[in-house]
Amino acid sequence: MDLKDEIEREIAANTIVVYGKGTKDAPRCGFTLETIEFFNRFGYPFEVIDVLENVPKRDALSEMTDWPTLPKVFIKGKFYGDTDILGPMADSGELDVTLHEAFGGSAEQKQTINLH
Repeated sequence: MDLKDEIEREIAANTIVVYGKGTKDAPRCGFTLETIEFFNRFGYPFEVIDVLENVPKRDALSEMTDWPTLPKVFIKGKFYGDTDILGPMADSGELDVTLHEAFGGSAEQKQTINLH
């Protein structure tokens, strides 16, 4: 499996996936920590995939998204950038609608499952 296929499989397997530096339990970058804290506020499950030391995968992600920096956030397969994009969406209420549609219900109905 090539890197693009691996990334597409990860995106398809997770309603929200964050490619960042570190893990949910041990972020290794302030921006990744900020993104984790941001999504924790909403109560929906999300996955964080550490690509800090995987330069080829980081390069493949940058090529796929035309976005050079980490973290990179995908919701239901669509690329959203990072909290610079998602923050204003949250402020306007647009992100609530996006997440509700992605999960088909409210956050209270969903359980967070930690895969690691």
